[in-house]
Amino acid sequence: MKTVVPKIDEIERKWYLVDAENEILGRISSQIATLLRGKHKPEFTPHLDLGDHVIVINAEKIKVTGRKLNQKEYTRYTGYPSGLRTNLMEKLLQQKPERIIIHAVKGMLPKNRLGRQMIKKLRVYAGPNHPHKAQKPENLPDNLRRI
Repeated sequence: MKTVVPKIDEIERKWYLVDAENEILGRISSQIATLLRGKHKPEFTPHLDLGDHVIVINAEKIKVTGRKLNQKEYTRYTGYPSGLRTNLMEKLLQQKPERIIIHAVKGMLPKNRLGRQMIKKLRVYAGPNHPHKAQKPENLPDNLRRI
């Protein structure tokens, strides 16, 4: 038996629409990471980007379990001396809810050039509107819903 590696021009990418309203952050993020990576396809190859594009709407209505809202901190560095900034999840959810989902999904992708290429196919919007109607995104099917 031979292992078949798909060619770059043979890769077919779909667009999926994920509604994050009342979804638990970690569970929906792992499903999004699976779609971005292409693990739901039978021709999955770990060293190729076979994933699909994902649009996430209603990021501001995401749910988290436990006491993460009051305890989880996100840190970033401005690049200047003493420029380490920290934000609680609660504050970040009010200001920039898109960053919470992007951060969670990014942590579930490979930490290399391939992972940076995959995260570019993720689009997150705080509200229910998105500018990607021309791509005709499909709703996430039930068989991909609980991967």
